[in-house]
Amino acid sequence: MSLLVKICGLSTRETLEAALDAGADMVGFVFFPPSPRHLALETGRDLGRQVKRRALKVALTVDADDATLDNIMDALSPDIFQLHGKESVARLRDIKQRFGRPVMKVVPVATAADLAVLPGYTAVADRILFDARAPKDATRPGGLGAPFNWHLLENLDLKLPYMVSGGLHADNVAEALRVTVAGGVDVSSGVESAAGVKDPEMIKAFIRAARATQELSVR
Repeated sequence: MSLLVKICGLSTRETLEAALDAGADMVGFVFFPPSPRHLALETGRDLGRQVKRRALKVALTVDADDATLDNIMDALSPDIFQLHGKESVARLRDIKQRFGRPVMKVVPVATAADLAVLPGYTAVADRILFDARAPKDATRPGGLGAPFNWHLLENLDLKLPYMVSGGLHADNVAEALRVTVAGGVDVSSGVESAAGVKDPEMIKAFIRAARATQELSVR
Protein backbone atom coordinates (compact mmCIF):
# COMPACT_ATOMS: atom_id res chain seq x y z
CA MET A 1 0.00 0.00 0.00
CA SER A 2 1.19 3.49 -0.78
CA LEU A 3 1.93 5.90 2.03
CA LEU A 4 -0.75 8.51 2.76
CA VAL A 5 0.49 12.02 3.51
CA LYS A 6 -1.89 14.49 5.12
CA ILE A 7 -1.27 18.22 5.52
CA CYS A 8 -3.62 19.55 8.19
CA GLY A 9 -4.71 23.02 9.23
CA LEU A 10 -4.56 24.60 5.79
CA SER A 11 -6.17 28.02 5.68
CA THR A 12 -5.06 29.90 2.54
CA ARG A 13 -5.33 29.26 -1.18
CA GLU A 14 -1.55 29.54 -1.59
CA THR A 15 -0.65 26.92 1.01
CA LEU A 16 -3.44 24.60 -0.09
CA GLU A 17 -2.13 24.79 -3.65
CA ALA A 18 1.39 24.04 -2.41
CA ALA A 19 0.14 20.91 -0.64
CA LEU A 20 -1.84 19.76 -3.67
CA ASP A 21 1.00 20.44 -6.10
CA ALA A 22 3.43 18.54 -3.88
CA GLY A 23 1.17 15.50 -3.92
CA ALA A 24 -0.61 15.48 -0.55
CA ASP A 25 -3.14 12.64 -0.39
CA MET A 26 -5.26 14.35 2.25
CA VAL A 27 -5.77 18.02 3.06
CA GLY A 28 -7.17 18.90 6.46
CA PHE A 29 -9.38 21.82 7.44
CA VAL A 30 -9.92 22.70 11.10
CA PHE A 31 -13.34 23.70 12.41
CA PHE A 32 -12.58 24.34 16.08
CA PRO A 33 -12.53 27.97 17.30
CA PRO A 34 -9.76 27.63 19.94
CA SER A 35 -7.31 26.56 17.23
CA PRO A 36 -5.20 29.15 15.38
CA ARG A 37 -6.04 27.10 12.26
CA HIS A 38 -9.82 27.41 12.68
CA LEU A 39 -11.71 28.23 9.48
CA ALA A 40 -14.89 30.19 8.95
CA LEU A 41 -17.41 28.11 7.01
CA GLU A 42 -17.19 30.34 3.94
CA THR A 43 -13.41 30.02 3.88
CA GLY A 44 -13.84 26.27 4.09
CA ARG A 45 -16.27 26.40 1.19
CA ASP A 46 -13.82 28.37 -0.94
CA LEU A 47 -10.88 26.09 -0.15
CA GLY A 48 -12.98 23.00 -0.66
CA ARG A 49 -13.81 24.09 -4.19
CA GLN A 50 -10.12 24.62 -4.88
CA VAL A 51 -9.30 20.99 -4.06
CA LYS A 52 -11.31 19.68 -7.05
CA ARG A 53 -10.85 16.06 -5.97
CA ARG A 54 -7.04 16.26 -6.21
CA ALA A 55 -6.89 15.02 -2.62
CA LEU A 56 -9.28 13.83 0.06
CA LYS A 57 -10.84 16.67 2.07
CA VAL A 58 -10.69 16.06 5.81
CA ALA A 59 -12.78 18.04 8.28
CA LEU A 60 -11.24 18.15 11.75
CA THR A 61 -13.73 18.66 14.57
CA VAL A 62 -13.65 18.36 18.36
CA ASP A 63 -16.77 17.01 20.07
CA ALA A 64 -18.93 18.80 17.49
CA ASP A 65 -22.71 18.59 17.65
CA ASP A 66 -24.93 17.64 14.73
CA ALA A 67 -25.71 21.25 13.82
CA THR A 68 -22.01 22.06 13.50
CA LEU A 69 -21.38 18.95 11.41
CA ASP A 70 -24.39 19.82 9.21
CA ASN A 71 -22.85 23.23 8.52
CA ILE A 72 -19.47 21.68 7.71
CA MET A 73 -21.11 19.17 5.37
CA ASP A 74 -22.87 22.00 3.55
CA ALA A 75 -19.74 24.15 3.26
CA LEU A 76 -16.94 21.66 2.65
CA SER A 77 -18.61 18.35 1.78
CA PRO A 78 -15.66 16.53 3.36
CA ASP A 79 -14.59 13.07 2.28
CA ILE A 80 -13.85 12.09 5.86
CA PHE A 81 -14.40 13.45 9.37
CA GLN A 82 -11.41 13.55 11.73
CA LEU A 83 -12.78 13.37 15.26
CA HIS A 84 -10.27 14.87 17.64
CA GLY A 85 -12.26 15.06 20.86
CA LYS A 86 -13.61 12.62 23.42
CA GLU A 87 -16.23 11.22 21.08
CA SER A 88 -17.57 7.85 22.24
CA VAL A 89 -17.86 4.74 20.12
CA ALA A 90 -21.62 5.36 19.97
CA ARG A 91 -21.03 8.93 18.77
CA LEU A 92 -18.75 7.68 15.98
CA ARG A 93 -21.49 5.30 14.89
CA ASP A 94 -24.08 8.10 14.96
CA ILE A 95 -21.92 10.41 12.83
CA LYS A 96 -21.25 7.71 10.24
CA GLN A 97 -24.94 6.87 9.96
CA ARG A 98 -26.19 10.46 9.91
CA PHE A 99 -23.64 11.95 7.52
CA GLY A 100 -22.65 8.97 5.42
CA ARG A 101 -18.94 9.73 5.67
CA PRO A 102 -16.01 7.67 6.93
CA VAL A 103 -14.57 8.72 10.29
CA MET A 104 -10.97 8.84 11.44
CA LYS A 105 -10.74 8.74 15.23
CA VAL A 106 -7.80 10.45 16.86
CA VAL A 107 -6.31 8.50 19.77
CA PRO A 108 -4.07 10.62 22.03
CA VAL A 109 -1.02 8.72 23.26
CA ALA A 110 1.29 9.28 26.21
CA THR A 111 1.58 5.77 27.71
CA ALA A 112 0.73 2.21 26.69
CA ALA A 113 -2.47 2.49 28.74
CA ASP A 114 -3.82 4.97 26.19
CA LEU A 115 -4.07 2.15 23.64
CA ALA A 116 -6.74 0.36 25.69
CA VAL A 117 -9.48 2.26 23.85
CA LEU A 118 -8.53 0.76 20.50
CA PRO A 119 -10.85 -2.29 20.44
CA GLY A 120 -13.93 -0.12 20.85
CA TYR A 121 -12.94 2.52 18.31
CA THR A 122 -11.63 0.07 15.72
CA ALA A 123 -15.00 -1.67 15.67
CA VAL A 124 -16.58 1.49 14.21
CA ALA A 125 -13.91 3.88 12.86
CA ASP A 126 -12.54 3.61 9.33
CA ARG A 127 -9.07 4.80 10.29
CA ILE A 128 -7.12 5.61 13.46
CA LEU A 129 -4.82 8.60 13.88
CA PHE A 130 -2.35 8.41 16.77
CA ASP A 131 -1.38 11.82 18.16
CA ALA A 132 0.56 13.05 21.16
CA ARG A 133 -1.65 13.49 24.22
CA ALA A 134 -1.99 17.19 25.03
CA PRO A 135 -0.96 18.50 28.46
CA LYS A 136 -3.82 18.84 30.94
CA ASP A 137 -3.78 22.63 30.73
CA ALA A 138 -3.86 22.74 26.91
CA THR A 139 -6.71 24.62 25.24
CA ARG A 140 -6.85 22.25 22.29
CA PRO A 141 -6.17 18.53 21.83
CA GLY A 142 -3.66 18.67 18.97
CA GLY A 143 -1.47 20.78 16.72
CA LEU A 144 0.91 21.43 19.59
CA GLY A 145 4.11 20.31 17.91
CA ALA A 146 5.00 17.57 20.39
CA PRO A 147 5.80 13.96 19.44
CA PHE A 148 4.92 10.94 21.54
CA ASN A 149 6.98 7.79 22.15
CA TRP A 150 6.60 6.05 18.80
CA HIS A 151 7.92 2.82 20.25
CA LEU A 152 4.55 2.40 21.99
CA LEU A 153 3.18 1.43 18.56
CA GLU A 154 5.83 -1.19 17.86
CA ASN A 155 4.29 -4.61 17.17
CA LEU A 156 0.84 -3.04 17.08
CA ASP A 157 -1.64 -5.58 15.70
CA LEU A 158 -4.32 -3.33 14.26
CA LYS A 159 -6.66 -4.53 11.54
CA LEU A 160 -7.54 -0.94 10.65
CA PRO A 161 -5.41 1.54 8.64
CA TYR A 162 -3.63 3.96 10.94
CA MET A 163 -1.66 7.16 10.69
CA VAL A 164 0.75 8.97 13.00
CA SER A 165 0.89 12.65 13.92
CA GLY A 166 2.28 14.87 16.66
CA GLY A 167 5.49 16.83 16.37
CA LEU A 168 6.36 15.53 12.92
CA HIS A 169 8.54 17.51 10.51
CA ALA A 170 10.76 16.84 7.51
CA ASP A 171 13.71 15.77 9.68
CA ASN A 172 11.96 13.13 11.82
CA VAL A 173 9.18 11.73 9.63
CA ALA A 174 11.41 8.92 8.32
CA GLU A 175 12.18 7.73 11.85
CA ALA A 176 8.50 7.92 12.84
CA LEU A 177 7.57 5.72 9.90
CA ARG A 178 10.42 3.29 10.56
CA VAL A 179 9.37 2.74 14.17
CA THR A 180 5.59 2.73 13.80
CA VAL A 181 5.23 1.17 10.34
CA ALA A 182 2.21 3.46 9.96
CA GLY A 183 0.40 3.65 6.65
CA GLY A 184 0.25 7.43 6.79
CA VAL A 185 1.55 10.60 8.41
CA ASP A 186 -0.21 13.82 9.36
CA VAL A 187 1.53 17.15 9.90
CA SER A 188 0.36 20.60 10.92
CA SER A 189 2.66 22.70 13.12
CA GLY A 190 5.72 20.98 11.60
CA VAL A 191 5.16 22.84 8.34
CA GLU A 192 4.52 26.27 9.87
CA SER A 193 6.67 29.38 10.20
CA ALA A 194 4.40 30.60 13.05
CA ALA A 195 1.33 29.20 14.80
CA GLY A 196 -1.32 28.67 12.16
CA VAL A 197 0.87 30.04 9.34
CA LYS A 198 1.77 27.31 6.85
CA ASP A 199 5.00 27.60 4.86
CA PRO A 200 4.81 26.32 1.24
CA GLU A 201 8.49 25.29 1.19
CA MET A 202 8.16 23.39 4.47
CA ILE A 203 5.09 21.61 3.11
CA LYS A 204 7.01 20.51 0.02
CA ALA A 205 10.02 19.41 2.10
CA PHE A 206 7.84 17.33 4.42
CA ILE A 207 6.09 15.55 1.57
CA ARG A 208 9.44 14.88 -0.15
CA ALA A 209 10.89 13.43 3.05
CA ALA A 210 7.86 11.20 3.65
CA ARG A 211 7.84 9.94 0.07
CA ALA A 212 11.58 9.21 0.23
CA THR A 213 11.00 6.67 3.00
CA GLN A 214 8.52 4.86 0.79
CA GLU A 215 10.99 4.75 -2.10
CA LEU A 216 13.65 3.26 0.16
CA SER A 217 11.30 0.55 1.41
CA VAL A 218 10.45 -0.48 -2.14
CA ARG A 219 14.09 -1.01 -3.17
